Amino acid sequence: MLSVFGIQMTSGRTLPKFTKIDENNIQDHARLVAADQVFFLFEYTSGANYSYSKANSLISNLKKKPSRSHLAEYGYKAQAMHDCAAWLAEAINPAWLNGATLVPVPPSRAHGDPDYDDRITRICQAIPQTFPIDVRELVVQTVSTPAAHEGDRPSVEDLLHIYQIDETLATPAPSRVAIVDDVLTAGTHYRAMHAVLSGRFPGVPIVGMFIARRVFLNQFAVDIE
Repeated sequence: MLSVFGIQMTSGRTLPKFTKIDENNIQDHARLVAADQVFFLFEYTSGANYSYSKANSLISNLKKKPSRSHLAEYGYKAQAMHDCAAWLAEAINPAWLNGATLVPVPPSRAHGDPDYDDRITRICQAIPQTFPIDVRELVVQTVSTPAAHEGDRPSVEDLLHIYQIDETLATPAPSRVAIVDDVLTAGTHYRAMHAVLSGRFPGVPIVGMFIARRVFLNQFAVDIE
């Protein structure tokens, strides 16, 4: 079985590597189950602002809204997307990626909304490789909802009601899938995506790839998502 992990060619540089969610940290992500194959590059600290860490700055820039694209600071978003694509290229085993399908988690805003944000799709499409990368928005969100980090967080069941397969992109069937998103919180979106994709493509191996996982500034904080 091919590993998703790339070979780290540092050449004096410090490059992020994938870390797997396992028995040591899965309790931080209440919706995940032991069988989930989920990986992340950084740790984003909830409750701290963008200046707290490089990861917090990165995620803050990624989440800048398209409706604010007229502002000078919006250029930081483009740089953040470029950096994420480069880091993913280093972290993912090319032999695994060649033949895989990357499926972005759909944004909270549906197509046509002024704040529809396809940042994850654009990151995946920008991953530098010597071969074409299969990036497909196989799962679409049919209605707009508040961003999870801004309002009431949806349940897996809520998302299953508004997620659907785009059948125009379903052929050929993928041979292996990576669900890609920026921040892993409780794992709600991942679990909903996994349910939709495994229902449509039974038996196809699925992993999750995240730019960062959420950790708490306060070690006694309770995740009630």
